Amino acid sequence: MNNCIRGFAVLAAALAMGACSTMSSISSKQPGTVMSIQDKKFDLPVQQNLKGTSFGNYEFKAVGADAPPFYGVLPMKFKGGHLAVDIILFAPAAFFNLREAFPFYEIDVKDGVIRYKMKATDVWTEYKPKPEESARAQNYFNARAK
Repeated sequence: MNNCIRGFAVLAAALAMGACSTMSSISSKQPGTVMSIQDKKFDLPVQQNLKGTSFGNYEFKAVGADAPPFYGVLPMKFKGGHLAVDIILFAPAAFFNLREAFPFYEIDVKDGVIRYKMKATDVWTEYKPKPEESARAQNYFNARAK
């Protein structure tokens, strides 16, 4: 009986870790930027809840006034501590929670750059999506439009 309770507790903890999400602030250098992340479309700046994932990505499309659409994949933070816990307690949980969104993103449609950071006081890290990431995101949104 004690092992059964412990097994359920481990399973519940693993599922809770798998359901983790991050509230991300997404802003833009260009006023009037509209951003789509998967099925959601919103004006920037915005607070957006993004779930953790291990293998999925957040494809995005950002549209500003004076630039062509900017396509890419949001950079994600790897959570090595979760990998260790998942291996020890419940290995299948690794399929759900090894990467999380950063709390802060800034989209620069004009320069085709996304900036991200963990804390408001941190310095921005710049990331320019690879051509294959941009192409994958563009294909994703073109397929959704049909």
